[in-house]
Amino acid sequence: MTWLFNVAGVVLVLFVLRDVFHTLWHPTRHGGLSRLVMTGLWRLSSSLTSRRRASGLAGPVAMVAVVGVWALTVVLGWALIYWPHMPEAFTYAAGLRPADHASFVDALYISLVNVSTLGLGDIAPTEGWLRILAPLEALVGFALLTATVSWTLGIYPALARRRALALRLSHLARTHPTTDQIDTDAGAAVLDSLAVGISVISVDFMQYAESYYFHDGDDRTSLALHIAYADHLADQAAVARHPDVRLSAAVLRAALEDLAVILDQRFLHTRSATRTVFDAFARDHGRHAGA
Repeated sequence: MTWLFNVAGVVLVLFVLRDVFHTLWHPTRHGGLSRLVMTGLWRLSSSLTSRRRASGLAGPVAMVAVVGVWALTVVLGWALIYWPHMPEAFTYAAGLRPADHASFVDALYISLVNVSTLGLGDIAPTEGWLRILAPLEALVGFALLTATVSWTLGIYPALARRRALALRLSHLARTHPTTDQIDTDAGAAVLDSLAVGISVISVDFMQYAESYYFHDGDDRTSLALHIAYADHLADQAAVARHPDVRLSAAVLRAALEDLAVILDQRFLHTRSATRTVFDAFARDHGRHAGA
């Protein structure tokens, strides 16, 4: 029976480490556990009456929840490894009776002390392989702490890039450029810059998939609201007389189609055309296309 607990503990620890790897370090994947937590909180926030306020909290709260689930699962996994070997394989501080401190709660206590990198407490392993395992748990705890910091430092620049692109589209929409104004070298440069920005956002959605679950707040910085205008510009420039403008429009169109594919495959699952995907993107973020 002991080996069943040990196997279950190892499986839990490896499952969390795999999820951390796919969420934070794999260039195009999103961990299954983190995706489940973040998607669940996003859908919950969407169903609340005060949708915009709840959606604004969904991303940060979901990140905290994911880190908490990772840490608690690791603690539980190591506790399942320690528990079957208590009290025989552990030494206890003076004043503690081993028979009174061999429950699963005590195993959780040992695991929490180790994963928090506080060092060995008043209960420490004496068996050889357990003495090696305990410092390994401390290393995993330190790795989780480092991963949390790097995750935070990575996702907010991605959000800033997305909001900056949305603000640029907002500026263009408010100036209402005509077809003649777009049919110039300056117009081609604007289209090229938008294509580059959209390509960067596509990469951000692949590498930082969790950034999708962050609300953009102000309408001027909402990509979900303004991405449809980029689609409109591509259509407007496609009939230009200037060949460079038509080329830039084609590149912008390709960038928009790639973004739509990423949004649909990873988050929306509409299996529809580009414009329908962007409409679904707007609705999912509490916006209305054309608003």
